[in-house]
Amino acid sequence: MFTDWANTHDLVSCLTPAASYHPWPTISQRQAWHNLPADLRESWIGQAETYRGFSYPPLTASAFMAYERTGDRQIYEEPHYARRYALTALILGECMEDKGRFLDDIINGIWALCEESFWGISAHNGIRHNSGIPLPDVENPYIDLFAAETAGLLAHGVYLLRDRLDAVTPLICRRVDRELERRIRLPFLNREDYWWMGFWKEVNNWDPWIVSNVMSVFLLTEHDSHRRAEAVYKMLECLDHFLATYHEDGGCDEGTSYWNYAGGSLFDCMDQLVRASGGAVNFFEHPLIQNIGRFLYRSFIHERYFINFADGGAKVSIDRNMIWRYGKRIGDENLTALALSSPVSFDSPDIPRALRRILPELFTAAEFSSETAQPPYVRDVWMDGIQVMAARQCAGSCQGLYLAAKGGHNDESHNHNDVGSFLLYCDGIPAVMDVGVETYTKATFSEERYTIWTMQSQYHNLPTINGCQQLPGRDKSASHVSYQCRDEQVDFSLEMASAYPREAGADSYVRSYCFRRGEKPSVSITDRYVLQRRENHLELHFMTWGQPRQESIGILSIPVGPGESVSDTVSAQTSASDWNSIGTGTSSHRRLLLSYDASVFSVSMEEIPITDARLLPVWGQRIHRITLSGSVDACGEVSVTWRMDEPISF
Repeated sequence: MFTDWANTHDLVSCLTPAASYHPWPTISQRQAWHNLPADLRESWIGQAETYRGFSYPPLTASAFMAYERTGDRQIYEEPHYARRYALTALILGECMEDKGRFLDDIINGIWALCEESFWGISAHNGIRHNSGIPLPDVENPYIDLFAAETAGLLAHGVYLLRDRLDAVTPLICRRVDRELERRIRLPFLNREDYWWMGFWKEVNNWDPWIVSNVMSVFLLTEHDSHRRAEAVYKMLECLDHFLATYHEDGGCDEGTSYWNYAGGSLFDCMDQLVRASGGAVNFFEHPLIQNIGRFLYRSFIHERYFINFADGGAKVSIDRNMIWRYGKRIGDENLTALALSSPVSFDSPDIPRALRRILPELFTAAEFSSETAQPPYVRDVWMDGIQVMAARQCAGSCQGLYLAAKGGHNDESHNHNDVGSFLLYCDGIPAVMDVGVETYTKATFSEERYTIWTMQSQYHNLPTINGCQQLPGRDKSASHVSYQCRDEQVDFSLEMASAYPREAGADSYVRSYCFRRGEKPSVSITDRYVLQRRENHLELHFMTWGQPRQESIGILSIPVGPGESVSDTVSAQTSASDWNSIGTGTSSHRRLLLSYDASVFSVSMEEIPITDARLLPVWGQRIHRITLSGSVDACGEVSVTWRMDEPISF
C-alpha cells in the first residue's frame, strides 16, 4: 500500500528538508513554551528537579549477562530505563524554564547514553544473530526496540536543545550525530536481515515501534535529502510488511496492551509523515489505517478494562492524547471519546514515554482538556479476520452482561493457547476472565513458553479433553467459525478440535456461545463433540476473580469482583473504581450463577495465589479456577449457563 503510493510520487520533493523541518518549538522559541498550561510546566520542572545532580546508574556487563545466565532481565532493564526517565524529564524541564539549571545533568545523560555499548536491553541482544552470546557485539550494531527508542530520545533532545548545547561545545551534538549514524542510520539503510523489517519473517509490533523512532532520527537529523527519502521509502516498505499481517478488520491479535506499540506506533509514523510533508504524505483515509485505530474502542469494556486475549493485560492505561489525535486524524468520534473519557492516561511503570509522544501532547494539551465525551460502549463487535466477537447487554452502558470470545489460532503474536476461550464481565467488572501474562523472563519467549501456567489452555476458559490441553501452532486453529447478531440474541460458534493433539481423540469439538439479552440475560455455552474412545473424560475450566461457592446441586455462585476483603485488594494496588462500592472491608456486588449438569460433572474449586508484580495490580492477591469434570460418551453435548443474580453483600 505505502510503497505503491511512493513509487508514483517523489519523496524528495514531498518531504520538508531537515533544515526547515520544525515539528515542535525548540527551546529558543520561548513564547510557545510560556504559553503551555501552567500546571504542565510546573509538573515537568518538578520532575526535572528530582534529577538535579542525578548519578546515572551504571550498566554493568554482569547485569547484562544475567539474562543468558539466569533469565533475569530486570537487573539490567531497571538502570537502563532509569537513565532514560531522567534524561527525558531533564530535557523537558530545561525547555520549560530555560535557566540552564538542568543543562549539566542533560549533558551527563547524553554522554552516558553515547558511551553505552548497546542502546537496547539484554533480552534483545542481537536477536536472530547473537543467540546465546551474553554481551553485545559493538562491531555489529543491532537495532532493537530500545536502541530505536534511545535514538529517538537523543534525536529529539538535540533538536530541542541544540542552541544551548552548542553554546557549551558543539562536540556534544556532533557526538550524538556520530552515534546515530553508526548505530541507526547506516544499519537501517544497509541491512535487510533485521527480522522486524519483514523482508524474510512475519513481523509484529516491533516493526512500527522501531520504524516510528528511526523515522524521527532521519526526519530530524539527516540533511542529505536523497538519503532521507531513501530511508523513508524503506520505512514504508517495512510498514507494508506490518500491514500485511493485519486483516481488513484492523484487529490486533497481540492483545490490547500491545496496541499502544503496534497500532499506536503506526499512528506515530503516519502522523510524523503528515507533519514532515505538509500533508502531502497522508494515509489516514485508508480503511485499514482507520480500522486499526477503531480496534481499541471495539476492545473496550469499561474504564481501564479491555479485552485481553494473548499477552494483553485486562487493565490498560491508554495513551489518551495519542488516541485522541488518532481519532481526530480519521474523524472517528468513538475513538476520541474513548481517549477523553478514560480515567487514566498512559503510565507504564517500566518503559519511559517517548518524546515523539510527549511533545504533541504538550502542544495540544489545551485543546484536549477543553473537550469532554462519554465512553463509547459499543453494543456489538465482530472482527472476522482475527475471529473475535464482543457483545454487551445494551449500547451506551456498561451495565449488565458483557461477553467476548475468540477463534483464531495458536501461533498468534504473543500467543496463548486459547482458541475458543471467552471473557464474561458484569456491570463492567471481570467475572470470568483471562488472567493475562506474568512479568517477562527469558522463558517467556523461548521453547519453555508453554510451561508457564498463564499460557496454557487449562488456565483459560476452555476444556481439557481426555487429559490433553491445546497445543501451539498455526495449524492449531478454529474452523467453521460462525457469528450471528440480533437485537435479542448473539450466537458465536467454532470447531476447535484441531487445537488439540491427536491423543485427545477429538474428531470434532464444536463450542457454541449464545448470549440472550433482555430482562433476564444469560450466556449459554454448549460443547458438541465426537470422540474416538468409548469412554472419555472432559474437564471444563473457568477462571474467576471472585471466590465460587456451591449454591445448590448444579449451581455455583460467583461474586462479581475480587471476592475478598477490599482492604486486601487495595493493598495490592487495585483502584477503587474497579468494582462497585468501596467500604471499610466489605463491598456490595452482583453475582453470577453458573448452572451445570450435576449428573455429568463433579465440581472442584481452587484458589490461585497471585504473587507476580505484573498481575498483582490487576487481580489482587488471589484468583480462582472452577473445574467441571465428568465422563462422557463418544458423541454428545454438554452445556453450562451463566446468568446474573441480584446483588449480595458479603
